[in-house]
Amino acid sequence: MINHYPDWANKFAKLYLSRTLNQFVMHGNVHDMVHVKGDPPRFDRLKTFLADDFFGARDLVLFYDRATGIYFRDQETQADFNRALSGRDTIAGTQYSKKLPKDPVGAFSVLEQYIRSRLNSNRSVALIIDRAETIVPMNDAGSSGSEDRNALVYLLKWAHDPLFLAGDFTTVLLTENLADLNKRLIQHPYTSDINVPLPNEEERTAFLEHHDKKDRVVSDLPIPIISEMTAGLGLVHLNSILSNAEEHNDPITYESLSSIKKDMIEEEAYGLLEFVPTTRTLDHVAGHSAVKKHLRLTADALKSGRQDVIPMGYLVCGPVGTGKTFLVTCFSGEVGIPMVKLKNFRSQWQGVTEGNLEKILGLLKAMSPVAVMIDEADAYLGDRQASGDSGVSSRVFSQIATFMSDTENRGRIVWFLMTARPDLMPVDLKRQGRAEEHIALFHPETEEERIELFEVMKKKTGLQMEEEYLPKAIKTGSIRYSGADMEAALTRAKFHAVAEGKTVVTRDILDRVLDDFMPPTYPEEIELQTLTAVVECTSRALLPERFRSMPREKVLKQVEKLKSNLRV
Repeated sequence: MINHYPDWANKFAKLYLSRTLNQFVMHGNVHDMVHVKGDPPRFDRLKTFLADDFFGARDLVLFYDRATGIYFRDQETQADFNRALSGRDTIAGTQYSKKLPKDPVGAFSVLEQYIRSRLNSNRSVALIIDRAETIVPMNDAGSSGSEDRNALVYLLKWAHDPLFLAGDFTTVLLTENLADLNKRLIQHPYTSDINVPLPNEEERTAFLEHHDKKDRVVSDLPIPIISEMTAGLGLVHLNSILSNAEEHNDPITYESLSSIKKDMIEEEAYGLLEFVPTTRTLDHVAGHSAVKKHLRLTADALKSGRQDVIPMGYLVCGPVGTGKTFLVTCFSGEVGIPMVKLKNFRSQWQGVTEGNLEKILGLLKAMSPVAVMIDEADAYLGDRQASGDSGVSSRVFSQIATFMSDTENRGRIVWFLMTARPDLMPVDLKRQGRAEEHIALFHPETEEERIELFEVMKKKTGLQMEEEYLPKAIKTGSIRYSGADMEAALTRAKFHAVAEGKTVVTRDILDRVLDDFMPPTYPEEIELQTLTAVVECTSRALLPERFRSMPREKVLKQVEKLKSNLRV
């Protein structure tokens, strides 16, 4: 092992030195800087690190990408290449001129002849192919163009060619997402993939300290705080933040860094991740006292560094309007970690969906600790039995399920799957090891809960009363209000006050509105959602009193009866 290299580079070296493989696919954070430890440390772009450091002892290092064509590490390599081609009108059927072919098939034909000649002369060669997804993209064999197929044949042939394996030759393909490449290449027994992760906290700290030694003050924030706050960003992004602060003489603050990080990560994820504002805490949640107590214990464990006792994820269920999304957002604010929401990452184009998801999951791992919110999880995540899309949905489901169950992420990535119909979710995601804790939320049951909901919604809607007043409808519970219902009713009361030319809401207006307000009623649907939440809940203490002693068999029979009535 080479102690001054990152872990992924040591893995690469170990595989290379085994002498059984000569083709590697590097994916992930491949367009960033690499931290090479030393005094002083170095921060080189990946291609520079590979050419000058990792393959520094190679006689010849060549590069290729579709836009630039063939280019070289140094003038010596270029001169040797030119000598090999000089005096030849054609090479393997390719017309030679001073302008080398840029298309993959033409370039690979020239490269193969050159590499073979140099290996026969006992020279060592490395070939680095950038943006490999533009050369051998993910396609079914029947839909691939002839150029894609021919380029794939070259790469597969090089991977197990006896001369190439026996000689000192290595091909490295660079791509952000492994899923963007042709599966035949990825699954080839003579090809190995190396994941290049985003920089960890130690690497970010080393970069900041290296920058700080240049006597350029860009922030009053301590380096450990900046390093912690920039989790999920690459070193190129971090350098951009520092350079921008210097250029504009605009020191980095906590607020500005949070905003910049949010924008950069959302852009890096192609807009498929959305940061959820977390300015509120569990103090802003009305009711659900047992659930709030449970979540506060989780928050305390996270703050004290006891990640080993944190559930892998939560299934949050309950009827519509019970505040599932709001509760989860407030939990994130309580514990002080970012909350992100997965947006629609599915695409009509083949291979793009898996590539998008790979990118997102890589960012989540680098951003930890982070909470991940998936609303309407029963519809969003799908299941293994999905059909009609060439297996994309089942592969996506498998990717997410595998990632969720990775115990290395315990306490680092906390999943919140929210749904009003947990019975529609596949057992694979609800089982222990993924969504381990099942929390159920219900509409206010007691007078105390109704009053608390009323007071909280008064604050949220900004309703100002002429005098302190508690409506009779709230005391008696004659109408069951959800949080959404209460918010709508109080907003209507404000509307009536404005319509009558008043600046505050009077007792008479509030009573009239509450007497007139009729919450949308879908009694059987709400009852079904309530009972499925009861069935799913993994803690008896979180259930309302009337459900704690109810036999489970009775609840299940009622659920089946409601499903039959609703034909769902």
